[in-house]
Amino acid sequence: MGTSLRDNVVVLTGASSGIGRALALELAKEGARLVLAARNLSALETVAGECRARGACAVAHETDVAEKEQCRELVERAVAEHGRIDTVVHNAGVSMWARFDEIADLGILDRLMRVNYFGPVYLTYYALPWLERSRGRIVAISSVAGVTGYPTRCGYSASKHALVGFFDTLRIELAPKGITVTVVYPGFVTSSIRERAFGPDGKPLGRSPVREWEGMSAEQCARLTVNAIVRRNRDLYMTAHSWVARWLRRLAPRAVDRMAARSILYRK
Repeated sequence: MGTSLRDNVVVLTGASSGIGRALALELAKEGARLVLAARNLSALETVAGECRARGACAVAHETDVAEKEQCRELVERAVAEHGRIDTVVHNAGVSMWARFDEIADLGILDRLMRVNYFGPVYLTYYALPWLERSRGRIVAISSVAGVTGYPTRCGYSASKHALVGFFDTLRIELAPKGITVTVVYPGFVTSSIRERAFGPDGKPLGRSPVREWEGMSAEQCARLTVNAIVRRNRDLYMTAHSWVARWLRRLAPRAVDRMAARSILYRK
């Protein structure tokens, strides 16, 4: 299977900031050939430059993963540049922070599913023939919200649960072809995703509703994730909270509900 990502052709979405930027820099240190994707081309070019400064080959492609044709074009560009794809990291995502009964714009839920779920579905579909040739890797960045529900996160949690179900199924289907699937479950990570999260009116919050200093750094999250990618791990639970929630949910679901409620209310 290999224990190195040197010269591994990696397509990474959501690479312009936060966890995505940190992943790009960590992968650059590993010597990967990076095809970076995000909607913010200016920020993405900056990240690509930072990766090249670390000795890596890195190119930037403006991409909205919610658009099926843009996912197809991203794969075509990656293959045109490198002749193959070895790893796809689905990191692009959007969030929300609103109770369901507060939502004034149902379009929020549509956008969450298009980016967080259908984006990875589209990109995987077009990349799959190339991943079969390379016996490659698929990596999906989920969330602790993909393990259990959290108040104010209904649409986000639903999209992450869908993501997990999809890739858990693909892991079984693709194993005979030598393709591995890693699902990553970060907890609260210091990132601008919550500042861009949808509020009940469908507009970005513009501020983080959590105490960012209490979360894991994006750099630490990236280091743990890259280690899991190298090892082709099945899952990566980054916090004791996410691991406990996974198992306790089966044994004592009401206790998990209370934990989730306290967790979010504490951070409002």
